[in-house]
Amino acid sequence: MQTDIDTVIINKMTPEDVDGVIEIEQSAYGDHHWSKDSFLGEINNELAKYYALKTPEGTLAGYAGCWHILEEAHITTIAIRPEFRRRKYAEALLKRIIDDCYKEKIKYITLEVRVSNEPAINLYTKYGFSSFGTRKGYYQDNNEDALIMWTKNIFFDEFKNKYEETIKILESKINIQ
Repeated sequence: MQTDIDTVIINKMTPEDVDGVIEIEQSAYGDHHWSKDSFLGEINNELAKYYALKTPEGTLAGYAGCWHILEEAHITTIAIRPEFRRRKYAEALLKRIIDDCYKEKIKYITLEVRVSNEPAINLYTKYGFSSFGTRKGYYQDNNEDALIMWTKNIFFDEFKNKYEETIKILESKINIQ
C-alpha cells in the first residue's frame, strides 16, 4: 500500500455527526438544505443508511445516505466539505453504499441529480448508472430539472465486472477504512 494517499474512515452516521453534517449541507446546498431534525430522523429510520466520512484526525469531511426498500436502494444525498473535494471522498462514499447493497442483496440503485451537476453525473456514470429521464422542476430552490439515474442489476456480470475494475483504481488512490 502506498503511504502518500489519503486515508478515510467511513462509519454509520451518529447524532454526534449531525452538526458537522449541517455545516456541509449549508455549504453544498445553501438555504435549501435538510434540517438537523431531518438527519436525526433519517438516522433512526430503519430503511435509511447514512454514513459519515472522516479523516484519521476525526474531521468530518463528507456524508452520504440512501434508503433500502425491498430490492432497491435510493441514494438521497452525498456531499463533501469544500476543502476536501476532488480527493475521491464522494467516490469512497458511493463505494460504501454499493458494497452495503451487495451485502443486503439489493439489486438496483437509483438517484436524482441536478442536470447541471456534471461532476456528480460523471461519477455516477463511471459507476454504471445510466440516465432514465428527468423530473421537471424537481429542485425547489431554482426549479431545475433532476436527471433520474439507475443501475442495472448489480449482481449481473456487466455491472459487477465494471464495478470491480473501478474500485481497484479507486483503492490505488485512497485508503478506505
